[in-house]
Amino acid sequence: MGTGAKTRKLDRDSGERRALFRDLVTALIRYERIHTTEAKAKEAKKVADKLIALAQKGSLHARRQAARLVQDEEALRKLFQTVAPRYERGRGGYTRILKDAPRRGDAAPMAYLELLEK
Repeated sequence: MGTGAKTRKLDRDSGERRALFRDLVTALIRYERIHTTEAKAKEAKKVADKLIALAQKGSLHARRQAARLVQDEEALRKLFQTVAPRYERGRGGYTRILKDAPRRGDAAPMAYLELLEK
């Protein structure tokens, strides 16, 4: 018996998915709340939580690893100086998904992905 898919492919190849999550997570860090489809939000949440946990380390190596994903210098600075210290006592669960009404046109389930205020 198979174990099932670990991630959603979102009808994209691996490079396109990587670029999609790079853009979604960068926007999440910059604006602290984004509006997207529910499937994209669920996958971006995994990436964002791992990135915030990496930023909590605060080392140069962690910064360089995060810079591979967050290519905007201003968002990277905000991640390490503002977002990561906010969750210094936390161990995961840095983001949440709030469901929204279906999108007009194709009725895709929409959701907000936002950083929690701690």
